[in-house]
Amino acid sequence: MYDFVVVGVGPAGARVARQSAEAGYDVLALEGGRIGEPLACSGHVSTDIWSFTGADARDELLQNEVYGARFHVRGPHDYETRTGVDSHAFYKESVVSNVIDRVGLDRHLADLAREAGADVRERHTVTDVQERHDRVVVTANGPDGTKTFETKLVAGCDGPRSRVREALSLPEPDELLHGVLAFSDEVDDGDFVDVHLTAPTFFAWRIPRGEAGVEYGLAAPPGEHVGAHFDDLIDGYDVAVSHRCSGVIPVGPPDRVTSRRGFLVGDAAAQTKPFTGGGILYGMTCADHAIAQIDPDRPATLEAYERAWRDDLEREIGLGHWLRRAYSLPEPVQRAGLAATAGEIGVHMDRPTSALSLDHLRAMLSSRF
Repeated sequence: MYDFVVVGVGPAGARVARQSAEAGYDVLALEGGRIGEPLACSGHVSTDIWSFTGADARDELLQNEVYGARFHVRGPHDYETRTGVDSHAFYKESVVSNVIDRVGLDRHLADLAREAGADVRERHTVTDVQERHDRVVVTANGPDGTKTFETKLVAGCDGPRSRVREALSLPEPDELLHGVLAFSDEVDDGDFVDVHLTAPTFFAWRIPRGEAGVEYGLAAPPGEHVGAHFDDLIDGYDVAVSHRCSGVIPVGPPDRVTSRRGFLVGDAAAQTKPFTGGGILYGMTCADHAIAQIDPDRPATLEAYERAWRDDLEREIGLGHWLRRAYSLPEPVQRAGLAATAGEIGVHMDRPTSALSLDHLRAMLSSRF
């Protein structure tokens, strides 16, 4: 019997598998297809990403360094946006974030889990999860047919439409957004990402990826004609894109992400930033909390995981919800707010509470006075 069976080998699942294997546990990790495919997530992350990777990862995965973001109230087709009138820059003198090879990241993290001793298997689609009083039975279809695996605990790291979450009768995220991504062949190593507050209740973006091209994306609630809004974005920039893909972005963690012998991590638990939809760093942070707190021989320790990750991220996620509400304010209010706050910042992109820090206050004062 395994100590942990991890379902889903994205960043969160790979981190659970790696950390639990390094802690000496017997771990099986199952991914339905090829790890990292299909791509359904942006590769724009904070520089903290390298604390979760191997020493050589930066050389292999880094595509561009970003120093800030330009916010636009309207889309790229608008005259004021094109002339720079409708542009409010937020920046640091040092690197704010990195753009990385997103597929390569997943594969790198999975390799780290394997090196730590986890049994990582691709093309194993989990079809059933049965939670019993003394174990969990996981059924998966793989290249060699259908197999069952017994484990003390199961980790659901299988994304926003988690099969594990459903099987364990755990509540769903508060909201699921529909995201669309596509890529152009433009070579752009610019220092800024562009954010357009044009998508209903969310935003659209343009991310320079160096020689890898430019990423264009947009997210909005289902039913908001996301495809049409995305076409407007691409038409406004007057570019040709390829490799269009879409995915679901969970926002708002449920009240409970643990059961008797199971727990959720990452997108399955909606451990994401409400104001950007990003969940790579939050998911891996929660994976660390899980393995630090959970003892597979003592299922009651699952409660300690619930407390630990919420103590760490609940305020950040709560403030993130308030920041997202600003995306839907009337245009005049958005313009006034952006104009009043634009300039140098001292905010960490994963920690919105850092807007209340002395570093941010110093940066604001130094650039405005």
